[in-house]
Amino acid sequence: MGESVKYAVKEPLVHITRRTDIRSWKAWLIRVASVVLALIVNALFIYSVTGLDPVKVYTVMIQGTFQSTYNFLTSMRDVALLLCIAIALAPAFKMRFWNIGAEGQVLMGGLATALVMIYLGNAMPPWLLMVTMFAASIAAGALWAVIPAIFKAKWKTNETLFTLMMNYIAINIVDCLTNIWRGSKSSMGQINANTQAGWFPRLLGYRFTINIIIVLVLTVVMYIYLKYTKDGYEIAVIGESENTARYAGINVKRAIVRTLLISGAICGLAGCITVAGKNQTISVNTAGGYGFTAIIVAWLAKFNTFYMMLIAFILIVLEKGAIQIASAYTLLNDYAADIITGVILFFILGSEFFINYRVVFRARRDREEEQA
Repeated sequence: MGESVKYAVKEPLVHITRRTDIRSWKAWLIRVASVVLALIVNALFIYSVTGLDPVKVYTVMIQGTFQSTYNFLTSMRDVALLLCIAIALAPAFKMRFWNIGAEGQVLMGGLATALVMIYLGNAMPPWLLMVTMFAASIAAGALWAVIPAIFKAKWKTNETLFTLMMNYIAINIVDCLTNIWRGSKSSMGQINANTQAGWFPRLLGYRFTINIIIVLVLTVVMYIYLKYTKDGYEIAVIGESENTARYAGINVKRAIVRTLLISGAICGLAGCITVAGKNQTISVNTAGGYGFTAIIVAWLAKFNTFYMMLIAFILIVLEKGAIQIASAYTLLNDYAADIITGVILFFILGSEFFINYRVVFRARRDREEEQA
């Protein structure tokens, strides 16, 4: 009875440990390797299902962006929109405020722009109309973001669900108003098609050139804001620990509201450049799903706006490529094209696991402990 029984504890074969530090070149090497693996897996899928030459399919996929100057420029237009929304999400996500409401904030910004164009388009000089459109869209987007921010700051509500539900409210508001405006027509059509009041002027032959310039400026400004300003420092501290932030004397509630005002304002601006600089209309699909895709862009870039440019470009190339191969090959329909892009995204996202964690097998772990 008095004898003690010893149980042998068997070490698991695999340990997953968090990386404390990884060099930048090694992280990018892992990302590049993940893309190469994704291309190999897709090549096997393409050949086994359709018998097509994977290299030719990839060539056609790239042509979706680079086949012509127009294709490239319209791709840059879409990169600018996706990047703009990602820039908007960066400060909120860095603060660990999960703003899933970018779609709704973009919609409300676009709706405010459309309201100004429809009701004030012929009553203002062009420069004043533009200023009013920008101001209205920024205010609308900021309002749509600050509502859940106030509830989070005061009553600790779940910002993920709150911002997500705000998307559906925005969709229904836009759907209701566009139904009123279009009347018996089958679609909304272009706003002020005859007068072009509120349309961005052409620059270098295209209206969306202004979109690209605006987003490039925002890219630099947001990078400086997050990296070199006091507000950016507070955002980083709150993201690490709210308790630490309070101990350091940071007003967390004020920072949450301020950051979401900025986030929503930029989303609203994205709605403005979409309506006035892209298609001159408003619908429930104005954001085009980019409000959710931008989450991937911001997260993969670790909230660095210059890295966001590269990631947004890659995602748009994949999107355009999927459309191109679906139209070029009868055996590769939209679903097959989506599988190809989905596999690439899966591997890119999966690479982040190996960047942040390392897998250590039992034998290697024993050697490391012996050496220590």
